[in-house]
Formats: sequence, C-alpha cells, structure tokens
Amino acid sequence: MTDPVRTRTLAGRERPRVGSLGCVSVTAEQQRALARSGIPPEPDLSQPLPKRLLKDRLFWLSVVMVVVYGTLLVLLYRQVVPDQDVPGGRLIGLGTEAVPIATKYAAITAIPLSLLFLWADRFRPQRVWVWLMTFGWGACVATFVSAQVNSWAAGHLSIIGDGDPASGARAAIYVAPFVEEAAKGTVLFWLAILMRYQWVSRLSGIVLAGLSGAAFAFVENILYYGRAYRYAAQTFGEVPPLEALQSLFVLRGLLTFFGHPLFTAMTGIGLAVALRSKSKVVRVVAPLAGYCAAVLLHMVFNTTASFVSGQQLLFVYLAVALPLVIGMAIFIVRQLFREGRLIRERLTDYVRLGWLPESDPADLSRLRMRMKAAWHALLSGRDVFTATLAFQRAMTELAYLRDSITRGLVDAAGLQREKVLLARARARRPLAIVHAEGRAPYPRLGRPAFLRKEIEQAPAYAPAGYPGPAGIGGNFPAPVQLPGAPAGLASAPLGQTATQYSEVDPNWKPPGQ
Repeated sequence: MTDPVRTRTLAGRERPRVGSLGCVSVTAEQQRALARSGIPPEPDLSQPLPKRLLKDRLFWLSVVMVVVYGTLLVLLYRQVVPDQDVPGGRLIGLGTEAVPIATKYAAITAIPLSLLFLWADRFRPQRVWVWLMTFGWGACVATFVSAQVNSWAAGHLSIIGDGDPASGARAAIYVAPFVEEAAKGTVLFWLAILMRYQWVSRLSGIVLAGLSGAAFAFVENILYYGRAYRYAAQTFGEVPPLEALQSLFVLRGLLTFFGHPLFTAMTGIGLAVALRSKSKVVRVVAPLAGYCAAVLLHMVFNTTASFVSGQQLLFVYLAVALPLVIGMAIFIVRQLFREGRLIRERLTDYVRLGWLPESDPADLSRLRMRMKAAWHALLSGRDVFTATLAFQRAMTELAYLRDSITRGLVDAAGLQREKVLLARARARRPLAIVHAEGRAPYPRLGRPAFLRKEIEQAPAYAPAGYPGPAGIGGNFPAPVQLPGAPAGLASAPLGQTATQYSEVDPNWKPPGQ
C-alpha cells in the first residue's frame, strides 16, 4: 500500500505529492534546496493562524523592528523638538506647537507619493508588512542615523553657525549624500537578503526604494517646516509663521518633492538588476553603481540648492530636474508593459505543454483585463473575489518562477514550487473569474417601501368584457341579452343592439322571373 501523501522513487527518496489546494509535504533535504533558491516554505494551513505566526521568523523580526522604530522616533523627537543648549549659544527646537502643523503639510506630499509607488507595483505586489517595514525604516531609522552622523560631521568640519548641519553647505554637499543614501538604501539590502525570491523586476526595486525615500522626505520635511515656523515666530514683525511655512512648502513639497525617492530609486534599480542576473560581476557592480548614481544625483541637487539662485536655478530646474523626473516616469511605464510581455511569454510555455488554456496568457498579462476580472469578482461575492485574487497571484508567481528557471537563478527546487502553483491555480479556477465579459453584475436597486405598499393596496378591477376575438381581450361572438327575452335564449348580432331587422321571405325573387 502506498502512502497517500508521499510516493517513493526507485532511489529510495521521497517525492512530494501536491494536494488539491497546492499543499505539499517536503523533506528536510528539499527544504534546504528551497532555501538555497530563496523560495519561501509552504505554510502548514492545518495549524491555526496564531501558531503559524509564533513560528514565523519574519513575524518576530517585524515585532522587533516596530519596537526599534518607535524607540528611534521618540529619541529623534526629544532631540529636535525641545530647545537645547549647544556650545556658543542655544539651539532653538521645533516646539510642540509647530510639529502638528508641519506634519500636516508634510503629509500632503508623502501620502500621494507613497500611494503612487504602491500603484506602480501592480503585477506582483509585496506583502503589506514589507511596505510598512520599508516606510518605517525610511521614516525612523534613516532619519535618526542621518541626523546623528550629519551633526557629528558638521561639528568636525567647523561649520560657522549654530551647530545645525542644515546651515552649512559643506556637510550638505560632501557628507549628507553619502550618509542619507546609505541609510535609506540599507533596508533594500536587508530585504534582498530575506526575500530575494520576491524581487522579480526593476519595479520591485523602484517601489521599495521610493517608499523608503518618501518616508525619509516626510520626516525631513517636518523638521524643515517646523524650523521655518519656529524661526518666523521668534522674529516678530517680519514674516508670519504660517506664511513662512507655506513658502517653504511650495519649494520642498511641490517643486522638489521628487528628490529623495528619485535618488534612492537608483539604488533600488541597481539592486534589482543584480538579483535578476546570473553573472557574479553584475551582482557586485550593479548595486554599487546604483548607490553611486544616487549619491551623485543627491550631491548635484544639494550643490545647486546651496549656490544657485534666481533665473539660473529656474533654468537648472527646467533643464535638468524635470527631465529626470519625466524620464523616471516613462521608465516605470515601460517597465509595466515589459512585465506584461514577460508574463505572457512565460505562461505561453505552459500553453505549449497543454497545461494551461490558450486564453490565459492574454488575460493575465494585461492590467486592464486583470482589473476588470477583479472588479467582476468583487461584485460576485467574497468567495469569488478571494479565488480570483489567489488565482491571479499564483499564475503571476508561476510566470516569474518560470523566468527565474530559464535565467538559471533557481535550480531544480523550482520544479517543486511549479507543481504547487499549478495545483493551486487549478483548484481556484472553477470559482475564479479569469476572463470578464460584458457588464459587471451590479446589484439591482429595489423599489422604495412606500411604492411597494401602494402597489400592493391597489384595487383589482375586473377584466374588460367587450366584443372581440378571443385572446385579444374580448370574446367572439359577444353574448348580449335582448330586452324581454328569456335569459340565455337570445343573443344579438354584431353592431348596435337597438337595431331590429325584419325576417326575409324565402319565396321572394326579382320581378319578371
């Protein structure tokens, strides 16, 4: 009798058997093979969710990082909000009054920018906790480390001023780019080590790097806006505090909001290129080149902001900054189309083998078709919507897994994951909406209660009894009771019932005959 879960090969090794929902039982050797390729282990759905979370290392890592984020944020708050005594004077802090106002203006830029990066991650979006950990790193860890290192470097560079690193040009040009880009990009390297299997394209690097840069800019803008507000409040009679904050918001929040996300995106692109390449040289050079490009752009930006003003600054903005932003936007859009073609080509391989229908590559490689199917599924019920999303995610992962196998990034362990994904998609297909056609099943709006009550209470009139062919509303011939005749014995011909006709003589004939 064979084991219902595992079957044995001739060599004596156990070969996993895939269940109806994609669950698979693997041996310790196969788990090590999956780990070498970066493929995450399949969760044991038979265990309750709390028990699975307690055994998940990423869950505990997330808990630790949340504690670290909160601690560093409190330390940064205590460092920049209250006034502090420094050598040579007193350093004015942000003050408790300026922080809420500055946070509101900084969020005006940070929230739409973060949502834009999340929107760009369409085909293979990361988990929510990955987005939160990346945003938290840029907002808490990167800002705290950069503030400490920049302050230390500013003191050693003998900057003339109050000890604030923002008041010196040399620290902003020669120190801040290296420190800040390293602080923002460190989380990308950690994520690449922990979950390199999820880095499937350059879009993955751009999205994660953009979130880290947007979070860093969010906290940095709070500091800058708060300083402008507090300084204007200390200098009576010159500029109102809110007006000074709004002027800086126009410069940093509207005109140059793209700075930090654009710089860090260079590091993300370089790291993504390295993870999708088999060459050892590319894996070393690409992240280093991306980091150097980020530092160079950051250095040029700070130099321009420090020494260029007036019409020259406007020329640099229109001739250099805006083309870079437009070029990055075009690059992201082209990557979306490129990922769609890649999914279509890789799923076509399974169509040639007869494992998938011919319509799947086209339906799953177009964002419009995927969104339409998800919308139809959302209106069809929770189970249909869940099955549709699970089916799309499984097929997308299958396409990228096939691409990794063809590139040589995943060894034979990818074949086992391939079977799991095919079984999962096969189990979800009967309930999922793959190709949405026609109009979505919108819910019908019923009649109001007062209208339904009036219809129910309306009097029921008897049907009409006028003469006419049967089936059109009447009957033919129509029985009409003559005056004085016995009931049911006389009936009048068609026409007016008052007209009387004389009897015809049967012996009558024309004269002369």
